Amino acid sequence: MSDYDLDDRSVLVESSKPRILEILGPGLVTGASDDDPSGIATYSQAGAQFGYAASWTLIFTYPLMVAIQMISARIGRTTGRGLAGSMAKCYPGWVGVAVTVPLLIANIINLGADLGAMGDAAHLLINGYALLYVAAFGIICILLQVFLKYKRYVAVLKWLSLALLSYIATLFVVHVDWSSFARGLVLPTFKMDPSYWSMIVAIFGTTISPYLFFWQASQEAEDLKEKSREEALIEHPQEAKKANTRITLDTLIGMAASNVVALAIITTTAATLNKAGTTNIESSVDAAKAIEPLAGQFAKIIFATGIIGTGLLAVPVLAGSAAYAVGEAARWKVGLSREPSEAKAFYTTIGLATVVGLLLNFTPISPMKALFWSAVINGVVAVPVMVILMLIASNPKVMKQFVVKGVLKKFGWASCLAMLAAVIGMAVTAFL
Repeated sequence: MSDYDLDDRSVLVESSKPRILEILGPGLVTGASDDDPSGIATYSQAGAQFGYAASWTLIFTYPLMVAIQMISARIGRTTGRGLAGSMAKCYPGWVGVAVTVPLLIANIINLGADLGAMGDAAHLLINGYALLYVAAFGIICILLQVFLKYKRYVAVLKWLSLALLSYIATLFVVHVDWSSFARGLVLPTFKMDPSYWSMIVAIFGTTISPYLFFWQASQEAEDLKEKSREEALIEHPQEAKKANTRITLDTLIGMAASNVVALAIITTTAATLNKAGTTNIESSVDAAKAIEPLAGQFAKIIFATGIIGTGLLAVPVLAGSAAYAVGEAARWKVGLSREPSEAKAFYTTIGLATVVGLLLNFTPISPMKALFWSAVINGVVAVPVMVILMLIASNPKVMKQFVVKGVLKKFGWASCLAMLAAVIGMAVTAFL
């Protein structure tokens, strides 16, 4: 055994066969929240406009997002701190400000757009006033985070991840050209079309996004507070084998769920909207409306229901990841496992971020234009955040003997290069 394996062999044997419900946690919730209503809109537009041609990006991005999310999780589990907390330990304060302020702005815009999509989806299903639903969903998301006990809150998030199944269900009510699907999935398509490359960049920005790094790292650290028998690996290295095995499986499954659902959305809209010549989809709700006359009311209902379910999952993650990042950078007491009276600034940030995002829906600001600028901010911020993340993960002063190395490290840096290429592509296509 290595120097950090468990001495108790019976515990090691037991840990080698972890139960699935114990494995799935931060990785599953992070992956599921990646398919938020804004992401659904991106994937719907990709399928409607380009058919199956953009499907290959979900195969290409899978190992990259697994690597960067796994490294984020290891930082949290190893140090007992979130990503912003580790940044604060390693770098001057201005670095934290330069990273967390744009992240906060982008997350607020994103959760505002998600709340708007949820309100529109509720209106589509049961009529009524969309803005009233927007306000109701925003309040529900705040109350869940502030007043629900952490263990129950995590359980709620896990159950909400089942909403993703609605998009897989739509595949059973549409006619898919499986030969075209297979070609689009395994053979990368290169078009001399600026709008196509803008869409590829948008898919990259949707699947690999900074708030996901902060959330998964923080949740790994948060879980340590709830599990009295577990400690940060730098203090209890004997827990490493079990912890890293769980993180690997959790992240592989969570990111697979994210990309399979994204693929289902692209496939559904390619098989219906693109085939019918409906190529201009500006929101996830537009996709749900357009699908109905082509695939029936059932397809519309499950598509719209999925928007609400994934929104209820993603909005708290967006607000929570921003609060963790800001709070750790400012050295506040942070954590959803804390009582509101213990972490007033942290919970206030969650509430304010959600309320401001909610209020954006009552302004003349175009949600699609806001999302465009959110994507730009996320793209610009993602590259330096990923580089800092990799430097922290490779720093023995922070990670001790658990520095990231080997294949995982190579894929981590490959993710940085891929995201840099996506940002350059975004800049180039903006001027074409």
